[in-house]
Amino acid sequence: MELGPRKIIEIGQFYITETVVLLWIISAILILFAFLSTRNMQKIPKGLQAVAEWIVDFIYRFVAQTMGSYNMRFAPYMGTLLLVLVVGNLLAIFGFRPISANVNTTFALASITFFLIHYNAVKERGAFGYLKHLSEPSVLMLPINIISELAFPLSIAFRLFGNITGGVIIMSLLYGGLASLSAKLTGAVPVFMIGIPLPFNFFFDIFEGILQAYIFTTLSMVFVSNGIGHQEK
Repeated sequence: MELGPRKIIEIGQFYITETVVLLWIISAILILFAFLSTRNMQKIPKGLQAVAEWIVDFIYRFVAQTMGSYNMRFAPYMGTLLLVLVVGNLLAIFGFRPISANVNTTFALASITFFLIHYNAVKERGAFGYLKHLSEPSVLMLPINIISELAFPLSIAFRLFGNITGGVIIMSLLYGGLASLSAKLTGAVPVFMIGIPLPFNFFFDIFEGILQAYIFTTLSMVFVSNGIGHQEK
């Protein structure tokens, strides 16, 4: 099983990986959905408009419950993060490798969240207030807190990568084992490939993908919110 970047287009030393192409496709799908669902807006939503409004309402309620109503400005980013990860992880249903099974993707998203945490923390608290925040509960904790903050993007990136990659490996081993068993017992008829993988597909390709996207987004919101501080605006 190949776990490294899958190069699908190479021009000299320049190459484009499968994950990059999938992210282009995901972006196109989300943009097309947004266009189709809003091109003919109605007062009483129906069809794609109803679905779009439900998604937007869910995202804003999700952000309000996790970060507080005073941090709603982060809803567009958090919503986009959640949608990209959900769609990207569900690609496993169609035989593609989930985008979260590429550590470059998870680390890039974690780095964006890391920047949001500290940029907004300094913006809201001020440089001195932010330094004071890192020194809590004692100034002796400052070095440890700095190391903890620097470790955040690595921990959250590898958490998402590890959980999704683990599912990919398990499914690969399951299909390989069932294919070998079918070949030994029934010859060319893949009888054991019918039905048996379905519950595993549902768990690892659907449930786990959605769950890990939800957890990653929730952690992003919690850390950004904690960095800013819960001060009602």
